[in-house]
Amino acid sequence: MSSTRLLPGGPVAESVLNDVAARAAVLTEKGVTPSLATILVGDDDASAGYIRIKQRQAAELGFDSPHTHLPADATQADLHAAIAAHNDDPAVHGLLVQYPVPGHLDYDAALQAMDPDKDVDGMHPLNMGRLALGMPGPLPCTPAGIEALLAYYDIPVSGREVVILGRGATLGRPLAMLLSQKRPTANAAVTVVHTGVPDWARYTQRADILIAAAGVPGIIQPEHVKPGAVVVGGGVRYEGRRLLPDVDESVESVAGAITPRVGGVGPTTVAMLFRNAITAAERAVAGA
Repeated sequence: MSSTRLLPGGPVAESVLNDVAARAAVLTEKGVTPSLATILVGDDDASAGYIRIKQRQAAELGFDSPHTHLPADATQADLHAAIAAHNDDPAVHGLLVQYPVPGHLDYDAALQAMDPDKDVDGMHPLNMGRLALGMPGPLPCTPAGIEALLAYYDIPVSGREVVILGRGATLGRPLAMLLSQKRPTANAAVTVVHTGVPDWARYTQRADILIAAAGVPGIIQPEHVKPGAVVVGGGVRYEGRRLLPDVDESVESVAGAITPRVGGVGPTTVAMLFRNAITAAERAVAGA
């Protein structure tokens, strides 16, 4: 029987969402209902499912969740017009354009059209700049969720060696910035390595905390991990509806603590979306 400690994301998400619900109740008592607007282009089943999950969660937390559904043949101008309508609506505090969008549309251009203060994904270039400078702003959700997960399970990060395998804009790069900042739940020595480095395992094998963010199924095997290390599986790929994580299940035999194959980082990512939204609502009320 394995003595490896499992680090499920569910309890972390529940803790965050309980805090969000309490903060939403305070705003509601002041006559302000927090609002997270969503935009979906096309009829992709998985994307529509994600929107339904977010709307259901919004209702449970006491949020409004206005939704705009554009047809699959919507133009870039149509998408920007929908974004502008939510940008200009003071009752909307957070905004999400569901990714991916149909191939003829430019998601990055749509992202830049958003009001950065309403960007609950934390991916607007201005928000990435705020993160780099340590300024307040919405944080990218998966990196923020990983920091929250490590903090929830009292895993020391400050001063330890964190290695991130993967340099993507949504996870690897922002997570490196986040975990190297001077905070009790961060302040680590962070190394970012990637599959373009032939001997990348030389780095992962020395990590106290190893975070897989490559999006390459099964890339992390037991021989790539220092015995007793904390392993967080952040990168995944899908084959249809089948989830294929970066971290092979056999890694549990050497890790001291590890996120489960399903229900690890995913729940914390959604929770951080709503944490960004409630923070945006509070800022809007304070600035009104």
